[in-house]
Formats: sequence, structure tokens, C-alpha cells
Amino acid sequence: MANKDYVRRGRSQSKPTKKNTPKRKPWRSGLIALVAVGAFGYGLYILNSDPAPKPEPKVRSVAKPVTQKVVKEESNLPPPPTEKWHYVDSLPSREIEVVPKELKVSKIPYVMQCGAFKTMQQAQQRKANIAFQGLSSMIRKRENSSWYRIVLGPYKFKREAESDRHKLQRAKIEPCIILKDNQQ
Repeated sequence: MANKDYVRRGRSQSKPTKKNTPKRKPWRSGLIALVAVGAFGYGLYILNSDPAPKPEPKVRSVAKPVTQKVVKEESNLPPPPTEKWHYVDSLPSREIEVVPKELKVSKIPYVMQCGAFKTMQQAQQRKANIAFQGLSSMIRKRENSSWYRIVLGPYKFKREAESDRHKLQRAKIEPCIILKDNQQ
């Protein structure tokens, strides 16, 4: 027995409709492009063709020359003011002494923890990602727990740990926290 299409039963098949699309005239777009390129080229030609400066017409005047008045006005000018600021001369010879703050060295070193994982394989993968950034890390396992922690350090100063943490953040290795190492 042949398969019957029960969904289309009773419906007539739709006939494709013909759309009357206006025919495009390809020469119009080519003409528009040609006019645009021509206008652009003409603009460049106008910009590059620098007209020669035209000499000003010489006009003879019967009046007295103006240069004599200018000379007289310049001689009537007051003397230039004296500098009342002396910093221009004194700045090159000055020295500023900066006293840096003393860095506090903690008795307990800092460490940075960059993850804790249940399996050793995950911990080794994170350690490899950190190694690709040029930092060395180690995997620590707690005695009473089954967690593997990835630890960087020890750092003498917290600032060193912060700079390494920023390097790891740029490489999208997060979250990393800085702790004081009580395990030593």
C-alpha cells in the first residue's frame, strides 16, 4: 500500500507565484561609480595644483613714506619689563631629596594560592598553565583533606606576590589569593 499524506489531504498544492521584478539596468551603477571617481580625481587635481602667488600691483602714493612714522613709534616704546621671577635660573641647580618608606618585612612569608582541586590531574593542568606564564608553582595536599592546592611562593614582600597575581590575571588564570604561609 502506498504511503498517504494525511496532512496535505484536502489542500491543493500551492502554485509558485511569479513576481514582476523590474529589470535592473547595470549601466546605471557603472555610470554612478564613474562619476564619483571622476569627481574625486578632479578634487585631488584642484588640491594639488597650487596657483602661483600673484604679485601685488604697485601703487605709487604721493603721501609721505610710512616707515618714518614706524621708526619714531618704536623709539617711543618703554623699555622691556624686568623679570621678577628667578625660578628659571634657580631650578636647574636645585636638588630634591626623596626619602623612601621602609618596606616592612614580615616574619611569615606570603604565598599565593591559585586554586584547589579534588583530582591531581586538574591540579597538574593548572600548574602547567601557570608554568606557561613563566612562574613556578607547587602542588600541596593537606594531610586531613583530599584537596590539592596550587601554591606559588614564598614571597618576602606582598608587592612581589601582587605583581605575579596581575600577570596571572592578564593570562585569565583566576582566582588567586595571597595568604600568609603558616605551614612552614
